Amino acid sequence: MYVCHCFGITEAQVHAHKEAGACTPREVASACKAGTDCGSCVRRIQALLGREPAARCKPSREDLQTRLTPTAKPAPAARPAPVSRPAPAVVAVATPAPVTRPVPAVAAAVGKAVGTVSASVAA
Repeated sequence: MYVCHCFGITEAQVHAHKEAGACTPREVASACKAGTDCGSCVRRIQALLGREPAARCKPSREDLQTRLTPTAKPAPAARPAPVSRPAPAVVAVATPAPVTRPVPAVAAAVGKAVGTVSASVAA
């Protein structure tokens, strides 16, 4: 029978996680995501896990001590000295003056076209 419909987890899968060492719904969730979506199956998972003997589910003092003892971290590598970069050069750009030279061929063509249009309108 399904326990978690969101992820399709069955009672057999929950029992398998229990045999693998899961003692809480959170441990089952970390193994198969059951109970992490809508959460309606968490109570059923808790019931399937039942109450285990303290020796099985509660870690020993030595286990907790090894979990809580920080491991020696390697010394950080020395950072290289920062590289100094030269300041960017500022370049002044002169704006060119606009070019104003007449184009004689275009001006003549426009003048002829204007002349023919005005002659045809006048007629």
